[in-house]
Amino acid sequence: MNILQINASARSQGSNSTRLADAISQRLLAANPGAKLELRDLASQPHPVLDEPSLGALFTPAEQRTPEQAARVALDDALIAQVQASDAIVLGVPMYNFGVPVQLKTWIDAIARAGVTFRYTANGPEGLLKGKKVYIALARGGLYRDTPADSQVPYLKSVLAFLGMTDVSFVYAEGLAMGADAASQAFAQAEAEIAALA
Repeated sequence: MNILQINASARSQGSNSTRLADAISQRLLAANPGAKLELRDLASQPHPVLDEPSLGALFTPAEQRTPEQAARVALDDALIAQVQASDAIVLGVPMYNFGVPVQLKTWIDAIARAGVTFRYTANGPEGLLKGKKVYIALARGGLYRDTPADSQVPYLKSVLAFLGMTDVSFVYAEGLAMGADAASQAFAQAEAEIAALA
């Protein structure tokens, strides 16, 4: 098993979502002898945003790209190759202002490429990243699970399904900013969910 862990927190140290993602990955490694873990921390390894020069590079035929355009596309290619080679993906996702971190959105923009990770057919779009198990560790300061204020879960389910990844499990640690007791209880519950999932 090839496990790809993506830490989406803006903090490379002390992140609650990374703590949960680490626990999931370690559980998977313990349950699958010989499994390999590849880690990408988007705080310490930031990926460039999708801007006008990036779009220009992507929409220029490969043989016509400038060296700078080719280098920019190669950065996205590397992220796509990581995902394609993985059997399980672990995402550590904090909630920032009711949404996903820009670091995660940038990663998603990089791996979503028409003709490579999805395609349009006569019957609509088809995701090409199939057969992968995705675990998403969600860390929130407040309580949002199963409420209209949780925009993260619907978005992540939709975009991952669009890319072909429909086997998705969520682990929640909520109320982390609501006092030490609430945080301790949240992590205990999340660890129990991790033990049951992996």
